[in-house]
Amino acid sequence: MLGSLGPRFTKRATMVVALALTATALATPPAAAEPVTTFTLENGLDVVVIEDHRAPVVVQMIWYQVGAADEPRGHSGIAHFLEHLMFKGTEKVGPNEFSAILEAQGGDDNAFTSWDYTAYFQHIAADRLEMVMELEADRMRNLRLTEDDVLTEREVILEERAQRTDSDPGSLLSEQMRAAQFMNHPYGIPVIGWRHEVEALSREDALSYYKRFYAPNNATLVIAGDVTPDQVKALAEKYYGPLEPSEGIVPRERPQEPPQLAERRITLADERVSEPYLFRTYLAPERDPGNQKEAAALTILAHLLGGDGQTSVLARALQFDRQVAVYSSAFYDGTGIDDATFGLVVVPAPDVMLETIEADMDAVIADFLKTGPDPAALERIRMQVRAADIYDRDDIFALANRYGEGLTVGLSIEDIEGWDEALASVTEADVMAVAEKVFDRRNAVTGWLVQPGTEEEVVE
Repeated sequence: MLGSLGPRFTKRATMVVALALTATALATPPAAAEPVTTFTLENGLDVVVIEDHRAPVVVQMIWYQVGAADEPRGHSGIAHFLEHLMFKGTEKVGPNEFSAILEAQGGDDNAFTSWDYTAYFQHIAADRLEMVMELEADRMRNLRLTEDDVLTEREVILEERAQRTDSDPGSLLSEQMRAAQFMNHPYGIPVIGWRHEVEALSREDALSYYKRFYAPNNATLVIAGDVTPDQVKALAEKYYGPLEPSEGIVPRERPQEPPQLAERRITLADERVSEPYLFRTYLAPERDPGNQKEAAALTILAHLLGGDGQTSVLARALQFDRQVAVYSSAFYDGTGIDDATFGLVVVPAPDVMLETIEADMDAVIADFLKTGPDPAALERIRMQVRAADIYDRDDIFALANRYGEGLTVGLSIEDIEGWDEALASVTEADVMAVAEKVFDRRNAVTGWLVQPGTEEEVVE
């Protein structure tokens, strides 16, 4: 997370160059630089083509509109489980040969699962697009699974959970806090699944889930790179066009959270903890289709409060002025279907109690709510965040990801292309409005990660 710090001269020179590049980028008209074309096949597959002819490479991404928040109750982890199983082969492609074929052609591939989607991608030379499209279309509806495949991959996932979650106190705290934050909404279920439910997942569970959700009318195909819309349309119709849609696709209506009436607090004591820390999340609005104003303001607020370890509000107050913390951060990502979270993290100095650092953090937030942001800092951060959003367009994978994720959670092309303008239009009044709205302790979960037997473990 934290990069190493170079010599002061190097840092200063880097900052000067970065600010110059930022100013240049923002002087450019904000219209999308990349030509984007969309169309829909007769079977319901949505297709997005992003042209970038600077290099003869292409990215194919297929986004399924199903994730951990759409899983049948009691089957947590099935979305991530199927992501693994999708590499087990079809009648045309043998078990675990998918990635080997890509690698032999000089390409690479992978997949990822979130609460709102499951996505698969390949990055390869543009003249191999037909090959990767045929491969991906084949496994959309023709996956073959044996009992051995399921048993083997289930053990892989259980080991993954052991390494990434069960053996990491910080991950365990995050998991427990999320479950407390979302008591009724399925965002409270871990993407990797609860261990006891993953242990019970079967071949029948996987195939039932696959047959229902992995279909052209529940997916968005994104092709970015050295291609033309006509070329992509012809190939998509050839390989994806014959696939049958699913009759099991219904609107994604999920249980919503009831009003949260009181703060929830968690203390996790674990002997593996080396540095105790404070972690708090608040319910926060997501990016709404057609209205991204609040999400843009929350993005700027997160950067103002904790986006930089040197100049952010929390860093200046807690790490440098009072010297009671060694690290502080704030974060927000509202790209989802339902409510998101706004988070704060503070690691106290070795001789500072968590109770003390929490009071200090709350004092900083209270002061910010009274005085607002420094105008110069707001302008600088607004420029930097918008510039970073623009720079992402220089990478075809980032472009494909931007459009695929946005469309899969319900945003429009106009929303996606207008995000940098939404960031640029954020005012001080916008920032203060979302801060007043979000910083409501009734909507918060506060977590302490501590060592067993310490004073923090028993503080009420």
